[in-house]
Amino acid sequence: MSDWSSLERFLRTDPLDAGCADTFDLLDLYVEERLAGGDPEGRFPGVAAHLRICDPCVDDYEGLLAAVSTR
Repeated sequence: MSDWSSLERFLRTDPLDAGCADTFDLLDLYVEERLAGGDPEGRFPGVAAHLRICDPCVDDYEGLLAAVSTR
């Protein structure tokens, strides 16, 4: 990846983005909020911003959601 591509990606990053570590720490609460019919994007805007751009975290989110939805 060129330095320019890295800079472009950084500049496009949502300032609300919680990052992988914080998203992982809050993912269970985000899923609980969704399953309770709440507004997880409103309650956890940094997690929502991160899930819009991070495929591995989306995979974790979808896996957790599927796991608790089948109970």
